[in-house]
Amino acid sequence: MDYIKVTNNNIEKEHICCAISNNNDIQVSSKKAWLKDRFNDGLVFLKSTERGKCFIEYIPAENAWNPIVADGYMYIDCLWVAGSFKGHGYSTDLLNACIEDSKSKGKVGLCILSSTKKKPFLADPKYLKYKGFTVCDEADNGIQLWYLPFSENATKPEFKECAKHPHIEEKGYVLYYTNQCPFNAKYVPVLEEIAKERNIQFKAIKLETKEDAQNAPTPITTYAMFVDGDYLTNEQMNDKRFIKLLEK
Repeated sequence: MDYIKVTNNNIEKEHICCAISNNNDIQVSSKKAWLKDRFNDGLVFLKSTERGKCFIEYIPAENAWNPIVADGYMYIDCLWVAGSFKGHGYSTDLLNACIEDSKSKGKVGLCILSSTKKKPFLADPKYLKYKGFTVCDEADNGIQLWYLPFSENATKPEFKECAKHPHIEEKGYVLYYTNQCPFNAKYVPVLEEIAKERNIQFKAIKLETKEDAQNAPTPITTYAMFVDGDYLTNEQMNDKRFIKLLEK
């Protein structure tokens, strides 16, 4: 398998794996715009040259859009290998490339979000354990921070206090999200319209800056749904899933 690093020089002609469509699609354009603004912060997007979901996205933890304290670490936004690409060792290729790159940049280790049991859009804890990662912190909602230190004396990363106890004071449905996930640009307005039609209290809070994300009341900032103050899910919803949730 051949891989290519997406940069500002080639992003317009390269597909971005997690949303494969043309550049006029709001999902693609929003994600590419988000990536362009992150490249200067050290973000790396490495993907298969083949068309499909086979990529890793990572960034120095100081610039990660998550409320974590992990100075000197590299934070993995996403490691996703799916479909026909699974079972060929491509995840290992991508992770090894991240490790090699991180070491060359003087990083002390890697960190990534997961959970006790596999959750949608989060790294598989079984895979992380197999690769030598261990849990270094856990929030009240079961979201865990895993890490792979490059030396025994590396300080453990941890969640900021604001994220350890995910809870908000607002009633109704409240969604925190960013354009890191390409599907949000398409489906968040859909959810807002459904809630309006059904007279459901719904508020979408788009985290526009790194500082906003790093001080959010949730470990997961890409997509975090609350209901009546309590954390509900990180699973992105389309219209059908949201309607099903409301009908419960």
